[in-house]
Amino acid sequence: MLPTSRPSIGEEELKEIKKVFDTGWLGLGTTVYEFESKIKEYLNAEHVIAVNTGTSALHLALDAIGITEKDEVIVPSLTFCASIQVITALKADPVFCEIDINTLNIDIEDVKQRITSKTKAIMPVHYCGNACDMDALLDIGRKRKIFIIEDAAHAFGSSYKDKKIGSFGDITCFSFDPIKNITCGEGGAVVLSDPDIAEKIRKKRILGIDKDTWHRYKEQRSWFYDVVTQGYRYHMSNFNAAIGLAQLAKLDSFIERKRNIVNRYNDLLSGLEGIELLKWDLDRVAPFSYIVRILHNKRDGAISFLKEKGVGSGVHYKANHIQPYFQKYNKPLPVTEKVWNEILTLPLYYDMSDADIDLVIKSMTEFSKR
Repeated sequence: MLPTSRPSIGEEELKEIKKVFDTGWLGLGTTVYEFESKIKEYLNAEHVIAVNTGTSALHLALDAIGITEKDEVIVPSLTFCASIQVITALKADPVFCEIDINTLNIDIEDVKQRITSKTKAIMPVHYCGNACDMDALLDIGRKRKIFIIEDAAHAFGSSYKDKKIGSFGDITCFSFDPIKNITCGEGGAVVLSDPDIAEKIRKKRILGIDKDTWHRYKEQRSWFYDVVTQGYRYHMSNFNAAIGLAQLAKLDSFIERKRNIVNRYNDLLSGLEGIELLKWDLDRVAPFSYIVRILHNKRDGAISFLKEKGVGSGVHYKANHIQPYFQKYNKPLPVTEKVWNEILTLPLYYDMSDADIDLVIKSMTEFSKR
């Protein structure tokens, strides 16, 4: 069964992990700082703070800008539930907004209608790796004094116009979990330009302590530290950063191969009966996933048909405003509800063979003719 996604890992990652083992320092240390430095260089960013998950990155970002009880954060409903959980964890209120049916990215005009005096942040999601309209979002943020916290879990390596996602804007949060554009095994990063917020996040990622363990041990009084703010155990380990360093060296080849796969899918699935493709900006996107819309209430049938052919598929994601835990925030979102019943994720990963790609295309073609 072809999976929808799979990491590409090998001897290079093992070699970097061995270097960490040889030092005997597995936690937060020099390998993490090297990983942060490499990301900073790649993105041309001011501050990069590596953490243990993309969810932690979002939580730290919202916490550091002061999101608290009864504040509102505008967020698309069609996203992984982590985007919503970090809002409710701070006792703030998620305000669900609509998406563009052609890209699955945040609908700017709908966002404008949902802003109130309680709105403290907007959290766009760069779906499948395609960038949202950041000019429009940042303009809203400047005029209304609202933070734009980018959920870029899908978009490491993508660009908006001629700027890398993470190289501009307020705060950008990345995920490096097992299936993202690069993996650390588990991991994430917060990227931003504001030095004061960056310093808050650095302290908060390691329990609010003024100095992390590595820097304490370099000094004479290694046992001495001050807890200066509310914090969490969200730091990245050297072990995970080592995997990320090896993956960073492969990123360009990952992007090129996945762009080629998306191009082939787009060429050969375009025009099939009952199947709608998303709009792609392949010159600027680092593709994370490949999603189509199956029309006429046949999505679930497509999942079963593909399974019979040995092709895995999925649905990313169930709309959050209809999730049981978020019912108190439920408001009608007709576009999102339509899309959630149609979207289908097809296999997309670096190590797919040409034969794998042909199997997906052949199976989808056969399904469209039923």
